[in-house]
Amino acid sequence: MAAGGPATLDLEELLATRLLVQGNSGSGKSHLLRRLLEQSAPWVQQAVIDPEGDFVTLAEHFGHLVIDAEAHGEHGLQLAGERARIHRVSTVLNLEGLDAEAQLRRAAAFLGGLFEVTREHWYPVLVVVDEAQLFAPAAGGEVPDDARKLALGAMTNLMCRGRKRGLAGVIATQRLAKLAKNVAAEASNFLMGRTFLDIDMARAADLLGMERRQAEAFRDLERGQFMALGPALSRRPLNLRIGATQTQPRNAAPRLTPLPECPPEEVRAAILAAPPPEALKPQRRPPAPPAPDLLSQLMAAAPAATPMPAETPENTPTPEEQAALRARLDQILEAILADPEAGFRAIGVLYQDFLVRCRIEGLRTGIPDLSSFRRMLTRARAGISADMAEDEVWRDVLARAAILPEDMQGIFMMIARAARDNLPCPGDPAIARAYGTRSLGRARRLLTYIEEQGLIVCQQDGAGRRMITLVELAWATAPGDPLAEHTLTP
Repeated sequence: MAAGGPATLDLEELLATRLLVQGNSGSGKSHLLRRLLEQSAPWVQQAVIDPEGDFVTLAEHFGHLVIDAEAHGEHGLQLAGERARIHRVSTVLNLEGLDAEAQLRRAAAFLGGLFEVTREHWYPVLVVVDEAQLFAPAAGGEVPDDARKLALGAMTNLMCRGRKRGLAGVIATQRLAKLAKNVAAEASNFLMGRTFLDIDMARAADLLGMERRQAEAFRDLERGQFMALGPALSRRPLNLRIGATQTQPRNAAPRLTPLPECPPEEVRAAILAAPPPEALKPQRRPPAPPAPDLLSQLMAAAPAATPMPAETPENTPTPEEQAALRARLDQILEAILADPEAGFRAIGVLYQDFLVRCRIEGLRTGIPDLSSFRRMLTRARAGISADMAEDEVWRDVLARAAILPEDMQGIFMMIARAARDNLPCPGDPAIARAYGTRSLGRARRLLTYIEEQGLIVCQQDGAGRRMITLVELAWATAPGDPLAEHTLTP
């Protein structure tokens, strides 16, 4: 390349070797990422982890699907990541508006979906993570350890194991010293921008193969100017200036604006005026509750000829009637779960199916709401009937499971059921199905996570069969094949 000429980037080489971008705030990292995304958009699928909502403007010009993480749960985002790869749609995960812990959990879920897709969908994807030190911190911060471990594990998978799955990580950070070393070390291409702290300059110089005395040069770089090195960029350190972009971030760089000219008396009166009475304060109108779906209205409605009787001591269900109702609800739920695909359907779809079946059975009272149904589903997938759940022993198990995320509690209960009855340890396919995924790797990581919480201990016998012991309860499953398809039955 001639001096002063355009620099080129080998996109296929980048997909195999990954990229690390470093520079202090204001050095032009986001502008560099935007330029890279715009230039490569026609050639490769992209997924952007966007903590500040800077990249949502890519949607208008390049057709990226913007996913608002605030509107979706972790399980939904994990499925969104899988489906984005299956349909080869470029996406921007907008994490703006979430607190630090929620950002870590949702980003980890989405990255997990990208990573866990089945082999036939391992198409190349450029995965860009802005402010990567938030998701792969070198040390613990104010967020809970479990959230930090989830995000760090997802980032480690992306950078260490993602290449074979077609995932090419492009991570940008303000400070190398704050980024986990095992994540940064997997990049073979580097773009180093303006840096002032000695420790970051030294690490940047080491990565570029420069002498320590040359590290001072990073202080003199201008905004949008980067030192490049790597097989996809240049075999020797190369000084680059990033060109213009077609799109702009929503939040423009701050510029000085003249202050308004107001008489001091008016300013004083406006700022130091007495607060208004509580009754006169403008009240924010609460958002209107969402309209119930048709099935919920149907369940709530009673025929005009037979009005719903008010609950009185005379018509309160007896314990026997309550037990009979629980048994009928269990039968309905068991019929739903008999469908092999039920484990992969969304909770809302299962609940609507449940409501319809209850209506067909003539049940008008005692129908659980969505949150109660979710607990019933967790219990049913573990093979625990409603009557069993009333037992003091299972109440203790449920209390222990409460420290886990809600979508993992059923897995712990399934293991507890097998251990209590000395049944073979559930195989990875059964665990994956109970969690709502087809990924056996995710099933194994679920067990690892539960073991890290101190609830279980996993072991293998000489034949490679798995045994799981519940800590404190001292229950243990019988040895079971990790690849077995069997599931528990109530």
